[in-house]
Amino acid sequence: MSFDADWLTLREPADKAARDERLVEAFARHLSGAAKPLVIDIGCGTGSTLRCLAHAVPADKNWLLLDNDPLLLKEAERRSEAHAGIALRRHDLNDLVGLPLEDAAIVTASALFDLCSEDFSARFAERLAVCSVGLYAALNYDGRIDWSEAHPLDETVVAAFNRHQQTDKGFGVALGPKAAARLAVLFGDHGFRVETGESPWRLSSDSAPLQKAFIEGFRQPLQEIGGLRSSDIDDWIAFRLAAAEKPGSHCTVGHTDLLALPV
Repeated sequence: MSFDADWLTLREPADKAARDERLVEAFARHLSGAAKPLVIDIGCGTGSTLRCLAHAVPADKNWLLLDNDPLLLKEAERRSEAHAGIALRRHDLNDLVGLPLEDAAIVTASALFDLCSEDFSARFAERLAVCSVGLYAALNYDGRIDWSEAHPLDETVVAAFNRHQQTDKGFGVALGPKAAARLAVLFGDHGFRVETGESPWRLSSDSAPLQKAFIEGFRQPLQEIGGLRSSDIDDWIAFRLAAAEKPGSHCTVGHTDLLALPV
């Protein structure tokens, strides 16, 4: 599983605006009292999480960015040159035992766990529990998408897209929209104090390029999952692309942030 750097760049402003500020503040408070010196960002991509949270991380804490895509790591290194205390490392997240958690105060991730399976998430929670390391996992897709201008196929399309979100993305059969709720239970079962908050994208015509890329991203999943005719997919996408340009139009894409801290 990997992502195009252009897509990650396009979504970064919407991700930053969507984050639940209450959880960001709680994340910052946890770090200010943490003895261990390291924040580990898993699936770091181009380093968006670092850029969004740098203001909330005390100066005595360092970052370790992990990703399995060498091109994204190289881009993350380039974009992180202005930040001190940054290290980057290639790591396959399927190797949970190899996560370097010894000095970690917390692990961060953005838009990741909806792509992960129940088994992966359970093993991940157990690994962090053994090491008494917290998790801040933001922007987990929750299955809800609403548009200001309705189309007759909206409900059918979103249902099909959500089914595709629950196929294997590289970490087993993905939890998709159920990810945040399952993470809350899994970490709660290990005695963590868990908080969640909504972090929806709120996209207007001002963010038409992101809306268009998001809509175009439906095509392949809808074709793969089946249940819709190609002509219906084409018509729906054309309608949505045109609507994204209209003044006053907007789209809301639901996400959930989660903070799980050891007690």
